[in-house]
Amino acid sequence: MRLLLLLVVIAFIALGVVLGALNADLVRYDFGFAALSLPKGAALLAALLVGWLLGGLTAWLGARGYRSRRQRRAHAAGEVSRAP
Repeated sequence: MRLLLLLVVIAFIALGVVLGALNADLVRYDFGFAALSLPKGAALLAALLVGWLLGGLTAWLGARGYRSRRQRRAHAAGEVSRAP
């Protein structure tokens, strides 16, 4: 299983290197208060990272709300919750 995981990680690293090499042109982003020039590959990687972080935060907040509602219901019913 570890070997399979290692092969998948190596494949994604290789794809990232190829993506970065094929998209080496600079793209200029103007935010009004600052301007930034990045290679296309770096901009794509940054967008992927921001999306991953926002998706993880959304899932974490949603699960947190579900757990707190479940704990409140259990507490109101007089049950003791064993889950952390």
